[in-house]
Amino acid sequence: MIVNVDGHQSLQGDRLSPQIMNPTSAASMLSELPSPLPEADAARLISLDLKHLGALVDRAHTLQQERSGSKVDLCAIVNARSGSCEQDCAFCSQSAHASSEIDIHSMKDAPEIVEHARRAEAAGAHRFCIVTSGGSLSPQDFETALNAIESIAMDTQLSRCASLGALTEERARRLADSGLDRYHHNLETARSFYPEICTTQSYDSRIQTVMHLRSAGVELCSGGILGLGESPEQRIEFAADLQRVAPDSVPINFLSPRPGTALEGRPQMQPKEAIRYLAIFRMMLPDSIIRLAGGRCETLGGDQELALRAGIDGLLIGDYLTTFGPQVTEDKRLLERLGFDLTLGRC
Repeated sequence: MIVNVDGHQSLQGDRLSPQIMNPTSAASMLSELPSPLPEADAARLISLDLKHLGALVDRAHTLQQERSGSKVDLCAIVNARSGSCEQDCAFCSQSAHASSEIDIHSMKDAPEIVEHARRAEAAGAHRFCIVTSGGSLSPQDFETALNAIESIAMDTQLSRCASLGALTEERARRLADSGLDRYHHNLETARSFYPEICTTQSYDSRIQTVMHLRSAGVELCSGGILGLGESPEQRIEFAADLQRVAPDSVPINFLSPRPGTALEGRPQMQPKEAIRYLAIFRMMLPDSIIRLAGGRCETLGGDQELALRAGIDGLLIGDYLTTFGPQVTEDKRLLERLGFDLTLGRC
């Protein structure tokens, strides 16, 4: 057995090799790893034989239970402005660089956005996110978003979120003043892989928006997409990038290759591999909500129940930006079967 400089057991050495460990020793080893899990220890879990996936899931589930118990945070979104985005994100069907056939529309007005929020609350959502395409909003569209946030605060019990692109310090402050609780701004992937995915907005620009939100006192929702073509090591690097940002909520999406995008031919992740990284992200980010989001049905298939046990305490419900999600009633039945109390929410 190898012991690292902090005195923690490592996965290196014959006695802890994936081929030799039995389920009991795997569970024991995983339970002794530090929390939050350092990047170096997480990297060794890449080679953990999937016959030990149950032990990895159990460890992640224990951490989730310690953090939030039976609470689960349900978020619904509205695609308030769709398509014609100037950014060249390789995965996105809303990019003007893609040839995808999607519904394109300008900014919805505030009353229409509020009506979407009311319907989301009636369906069981705990929070609601206004999402717009594009690198940032025009002054007029930004005012519409502010008005909608203020109305949602008055008309519903929902927590208010928004995903409106890059922010200045002033805009972050105005969002806070409007009653916004949380802002969504993904890092998308590891810094080292990011140039393969987007060339029109820098990684440092994304970090700058995060810093403006922190200064304004707005909670942060930031995650990204797995299965873009990044290496296993870069998935761990991405989780380490998120450790440094310390989001309140980490949405994890899986690539569902969309026709007309640069990644339309990419194979999807295998379900068990996807679950491996859900568990690792929970272990590396024990204080964050780990939210299962887009691409979950296509990637996980019949393994969604196992995935939800892998440290998940947040779920994106309802439809997504340009694709349909599962029926909310189906998601709620699944969560209740797993022991989540849907009346608690807001982890």
